[in-house]
Order: sequence, then C-alpha cells, then structure tokens
Amino acid sequence: MTDTPIAPETTIRDLAATLPGAAAILRDAGIGFCCGGDLSLQQAAEKAGVDPSALIARLRDSSSRANADAPQDFPGLIDHILTRYHATHREELDTLVPLAERVERVHGSHAEAPLGLAEALVALRDDLESHMVKEERVLFPAILHGAGAKMAGPIRVMTEEHADTTGILARIEHVTHGLRLPEDACGSWSALYAGLRKLGDDVVAHIHLEETNLFPRALAS
Repeated sequence: MTDTPIAPETTIRDLAATLPGAAAILRDAGIGFCCGGDLSLQQAAEKAGVDPSALIARLRDSSSRANADAPQDFPGLIDHILTRYHATHREELDTLVPLAERVERVHGSHAEAPLGLAEALVALRDDLESHMVKEERVLFPAILHGAGAKMAGPIRVMTEEHADTTGILARIEHVTHGLRLPEDACGSWSALYAGLRKLGDDVVAHIHLEETNLFPRALAS
C-alpha cells in the first residue's frame, strides 16, 4: 500500500488502521472510530469540536516521526522488525490473552464488559504468529540474500494478510467500546486496556514500516 493521505476527506477508520500514532491522537481528541469510522476527518473533528487543521498537523507530525529509529540497511531493518515488533507482539499477547479472560470472567455482567475480547485476541495472536513465521522463515532470508525482487508473490500475500490483521484490530476496538474504561474499572481492566492501546499502536507501526519501507525497497533491489 501507499501512505494513507492525511486529508480532511480521509476516513478516520483508514487513519486509525494505517497511520502510526493516529489511534492515540484521535482518542485524545475525543474521536471514536470503532462505530463512526466512516466519518471523514473533517466531519469527525467538527463533531468533536476540534480544529481539523490542528488535528491534521498532529497526524502529519506523528507520521513523519514513525519508525524514525529504524535502520535503513536490510540486515539492520529486519533485525529491528524482529526485535521491536515480532518479539514484542508475542510477549505482550502472552500477557494480554489471560488478562482479557480474567476481566471477562470477573466483570462479564458489567454493562461495558469487553465480551468477546479474549477470543479476538486469540485470533490476533494466531494471525500474527502465522504471518511472522512466514516472514522469518521465507521472506526475510530471501531479502537478506538479495532475492527481494523475486518475492513479489510472497510480499503480495503478506500485504493481504496485513489487511486481515487490521480487521481484527477493528474487532478489538469494537468489543472494547473504543477502549473506553468505565469509571469503576479495576486495576486489571485498566492494565488490560493500556496494554491493548500499546499493542494496537505497535501493530499499525509494524505494518506501516513493512509496507512503506521494507517491501518497496526489497522489490526494487
């Protein structure tokens, strides 16, 4: 994919799904995107009483700083993806799945309980694990051996799988009511949602780095 345009007519769903840091910025502005994601940035900003121009400036700044610390050589970049994202996703999901199960079990009768969250997180864990193993065993070694230009087919599959992943993130956003904590949320519930915010932001940044940096450069090498 190409970078999602940050323009008044861009939908907030597209921004949250593809632009690193956008989800946090939108939430901070009081803009939810789990149900009203079809609104344009202009419409959502006006509805929330936020200056659209200022919001666009924040989003552009976030985009320009995304993955600024990533190395540009292939060995360094791939190692960065493996350590910063692959290993981190695995570690965090190992913590978040049982935490979600506990919150659903203890607070299942609460009107704002995130029912279905644990199931969605298991789906995300399985989706990411399958995807990352393919990258680790096939795609990344090929790129490191200078065969990136021959990997158009596998890269296309990886990009299609990224779309499936963002669909699961949207499902998590929906069952958690936009990651909105109730006033009486316990510590476990608060920790769960804090972890989900970081995980979601990381996954979007991970996908963005591959699709706007690693994949195009590999195909052109």
